[in-house]
Amino acid sequence: MRMPLRAALTIAGAVLVSAAPALTSASASAVGARATGTFFYHSPDSGDVEIEDPDNGECRLLLQGATSAANRTDARATLFLDRLCEEPAGLTLNPGEARTFTSPLPHSVMFG
Repeated sequence: MRMPLRAALTIAGAVLVSAAPALTSASASAVGARATGTFFYHSPDSGDVEIEDPDNGECRLLLQGATSAANRTDARATLFLDRLCEEPAGLTLNPGEARTFTSPLPHSVMFG
């Protein structure tokens, strides 16, 4: 027994419509999401620096490296040794954590 084309299209459309809210909410939370709060760090040459409400997943440069940092955002901050967030430093600051660093200094951070 073959299903008429119109009935098949109606069923397919209903499936897509019912899945759309789940797809939309998942995409919205990943794309354009921001960490709320401020990431503070101290740079040997630039002094105290702040990063306000950083985008999750975006690599942020830490000028001349960071000798200390305090994560006052609502997202995890992963630190990297290079300037492009490619060489992990093995350091993560959860929300509310602070830490002092010695050589080698982290030179970039990514949130989320």
